[in-house]
Amino acid sequence: MRKKIMVRFFTIPEYERECLFLQEQHRQGWKLVSVYFPGIYRFEACEPEEVVYQLDFNEEGRKELHSYVQIFRDCGWEYLFSFMGYTYFRKPVKAMQQEEGIFCDDASRLDMMRRVFKSRMIPLVMLFVLVILPQTFLQASQRDGSLHSFLFYTYVVLFAFYLYIFVRFFLHYRRVSRQ
Repeated sequence: MRKKIMVRFFTIPEYERECLFLQEQHRQGWKLVSVYFPGIYRFEACEPEEVVYQLDFNEEGRKELHSYVQIFRDCGWEYLFSFMGYTYFRKPVKAMQQEEGIFCDDASRLDMMRRVFKSRMIPLVMLFVLVILPQTFLQASQRDGSLHSFLFYTYVVLFAFYLYIFVRFFLHYRRVSRQ
């Protein structure tokens, strides 16, 4: 069986883009097998097919994985695996009655975003405020050698990256909450 590995990076609120990426791969004859590390996807060759991929973020579901997964299986979703709090499901379009998804309304999407915020964004904010921000200012005030310059630019890049993630999450959360 042919296999391929692809590297794609999606930020925390870009789970919908990730689903579209996985659907496109399946349409081209590559079904998702696993995610090794954030952004590293392993695929196996398959018959090209219209398949919907959905991700759910529910760390509580991991405690009762069997019953959590069974709820989705009863609705025709195939459980693939769980990775870093996200659970991956797929379902062939031809098996769907209508356009359906794991999230049937905006309230459930917003609830998922709140769960992501509590378990992913709060630790990132803490790391940002307690480490990245102070180190950026510290390195800016001590740029007297090549090591300090390197550290300064490293922290500037991290600062920009974290800021990007926070802004993207906030905009996505606001968009979902207004719908």
